[in-house]
Amino acid sequence: MSFKAVLSDIDLLKNSIPAIAEIIDEGVFKVDKNGISMLAPDRTMVSVTELRLLAPAFDEFSVEKDENIGLNLSHFADVLKRIGSGDKLTLETGKGNMLKITAKGASTRTFEIPLIEVTTEKPPIDQLAFEGSVSMNSELFDAGVSDAEVIGDSIILEAGPEGFIMRAKGDVRSANLELKKNDKGLLKLETKGKIKAQYPLEYLKKMMKAGKVAKHLTVEFSNDYPLRLTFKTIDKMSLSFILAPRVSEE
Repeated sequence: MSFKAVLSDIDLLKNSIPAIAEIIDEGVFKVDKNGISMLAPDRTMVSVTELRLLAPAFDEFSVEKDENIGLNLSHFADVLKRIGSGDKLTLETGKGNMLKITAKGASTRTFEIPLIEVTTEKPPIDQLAFEGSVSMNSELFDAGVSDAEVIGDSIILEAGPEGFIMRAKGDVRSANLELKKNDKGLLKLETKGKIKAQYPLEYLKKMMKAGKVAKHLTVEFSNDYPLRLTFKTIDKMSLSFILAPRVSEE
């Protein structure tokens, strides 16, 4: 055995992997003493996903040596959907070229999915520098995205010292969600002046399917610049999505 992890808080995976699988076909999970992580772009290079599942999140976590595990994410998500939130999950490698997944609850069920070779270049996300950061309720951001979807296929985000706005505008229709600086739904606002950027809703809708990961998210962007959405739970996991901007029509 080279890697074994036991997880009781199965929702950490059930709420994240299926959402990631809608954006990325295949991914490489790096396993080391710190936990499990993945950094991968989608095939179109429009978005990047970064997942960190920390070792303290597991009931048991043992690694004989650092390991890269390539998986078809749809296959992994399909298995996770079959596992109940009350089950205890065990992930392990070492026998053949397979990832063994064991779910123990009222019964013991075992799945095996093949490890695959995945070749991806590491996206240069360390170079990103954002001019604005907004921390808010995940459900509110999801509501703003859903409102915009009624109007069109993109959303405009704006931030300034006075607050944060999510809006969409069609030929005759519009939608607007505004959070002023002192509103309860706006937890934190930091920005260097006024910033605005536009993003495709197709990707944001898929990303927000991971909204159950955490009650709050952090939104980072700049003028006509990539967006980063981060869901984070203390001492357990961090899930970030980076999305390229759409050329502003205004």
